[in-house]
Amino acid sequence: MRRTRRNATPAYQRIQQAILRQIESGQLKPGDAVHSERELARIHGVSLMTARHGLSVLEREGVVVRRRGSGTFVGLPKIHFNKLASFTEEMAARGLQVTSKVLSFDVVATEQEAVARLALASDTRVIKFERLRFGGNEPFALETCFLCADDFAGLTREALERGSLFSILKYDYGIDLSYSDEEIDATSPSLSTARSLKLTAGVPALRIRQVIYSTKSRPVMYVLGLYRSDRYRLMVRRYR
Repeated sequence: MRRTRRNATPAYQRIQQAILRQIESGQLKPGDAVHSERELARIHGVSLMTARHGLSVLEREGVVVRRRGSGTFVGLPKIHFNKLASFTEEMAARGLQVTSKVLSFDVVATEQEAVARLALASDTRVIKFERLRFGGNEPFALETCFLCADDFAGLTREALERGSLFSILKYDYGIDLSYSDEEIDATSPSLSTARSLKLTAGVPALRIRQVIYSTKSRPVMYVLGLYRSDRYRLMVRRYR
């Protein structure tokens, strides 16, 4: 008689995976109630402690939010900065449709900070464009990007509205991106930025200055981004 192999995935992880599948498929949306610990224990045939552990891990990751006396609910989507990924990739991983609205697109010769960060000669012209990035129908970020105009001749506003910039660099220009150097702080957004990002008065924006390098360690792109502080999460591992 042939033995069936038992599922090697721990029970608490199976609970997490089931909830994540419901979120990714759209069955559960931000703000929707998640089964209680007792219900999860019954549905998955596990102890109450195991169900509680599964929810606790999702809570630490920001996937769900517990409200004392009310229950557990799907949290608002948050983007993690620990991996260099395009906005399109980040949103797709969370089951959200991506759209970008290009607010401006120019070739300029007066952006000295961008030129310096890209290690270009001081008189180099750069492509400068500003995009409002949406996940679903919700604004997540306002990004101003800079690229060397000579290296990326042919880049158009329309291409940026249609697809991922990372994909354009890879497939149209043969550039693979490897890593980034970033400076992160909080800032008070202008009134127009706050309106664009739908930030309430007094809520800071997360500001990130990012230089992105190719696999040849060459700076390719400088990005000055303003991000909704309630949608982004930076996780840091420290060693002693």
